[in-house]
Amino acid sequence: MDLYPLKLSFHVRTYAFGGRAIAARLGKAGLPDGDVAETWEVSDHRDARATVGNGPLAGTSLHDLVRERPDEVVGRGWRGPHFPLLGKLLDASRPLPVHLHADDATARRKYGEPNGKTEAWHILWAAEGASVLAGVRPGLSDEELTAGFLAQDYDLLMYRYPVRAGDTVYVPGGVLHAFGPDTLIFEVQQTSDLGQSVMPTDLYGREVGEEGWRANIAETLDELRRDLFPRPNPGLVLEDGANRRTVGCAGPHFALERWALEDVHVVDAGPRRFTTLTNLGDPVVLRFEGGREHLGRAESCLLPAGLERVHVEPGGTADLIACYLPDLQRDVVEPLLAQGHAPEAIAALGAVPVGLRT
Repeated sequence: MDLYPLKLSFHVRTYAFGGRAIAARLGKAGLPDGDVAETWEVSDHRDARATVGNGPLAGTSLHDLVRERPDEVVGRGWRGPHFPLLGKLLDASRPLPVHLHADDATARRKYGEPNGKTEAWHILWAAEGASVLAGVRPGLSDEELTAGFLAQDYDLLMYRYPVRAGDTVYVPGGVLHAFGPDTLIFEVQQTSDLGQSVMPTDLYGREVGEEGWRANIAETLDELRRDLFPRPNPGLVLEDGANRRTVGCAGPHFALERWALEDVHVVDAGPRRFTTLTNLGDPVVLRFEGGREHLGRAESCLLPAGLERVHVEPGGTADLIACYLPDLQRDVVEPLLAQGHAPEAIAALGAVPVGLRT
């Protein structure tokens, strides 16, 4: 069966930090009443597996497609237990808990999972004064960190940075972090939901009790990376006529770009890799061999690797987020160097090797 742009079902999480920004600011349809913290737009996590909602493959799970047709869905030569990326819209109307996610080594050692969770936040909207917490200050002992967590004095222990719309923060697994209130983001991450919190409440705002709180802090310290210090980055721009692509972050697990398109843009990465698209603005047309698909406001889709060329046709100025599993040299380094960006600036996008080839 020929492949085409796959529009996927989304999964809703109603954590305590959410509000109504995904509906009110992005215009996303189909949300339940009440507070919504996250919509998992592209997901093959075992607790929230997406299904195809359009075309001949409607009703098929993303997981089954990845398992049965990995070369065509993810990319030539790829093998893995699940689709490698999870993309979500996240409303931090209230502050997120201070927490971390296991890195790959910890996930395998401690949980028997194939991978941990490196993630990145692309800021879609932030109120004046909005900020993120990311990374612990050097030189603090476990005892000092524990005392600070119990006192909930996070600014004493961590770095806080202001953010504004358009910034991206690349957060490797093992980094302690939080953000909000009054912040709306798109998050891309490895497919994992492992996490440890240093808060007295869980994600739904329920008290965990002092014994549970101390136990969670101890587990967090066991997984903590103290050598990584993420910072917001405005990204690096690739100009292509009237079109503008901003590379927000890049690393071995994913790359994220924000596209502002006034003319047709051709996505031609197949059969090497897939691309996911999340539309933040007016509807666009996705034209491919054999048909066309509309992608509406606050909708997401997957362009499988087997779909080698897709024309993205804006109705005015299109505003899209694109994520993919990169060949860092070919997809990130070489295009940015060709447009005059410094190697140091490219390396600062996330986990791009510093020894860049020219």
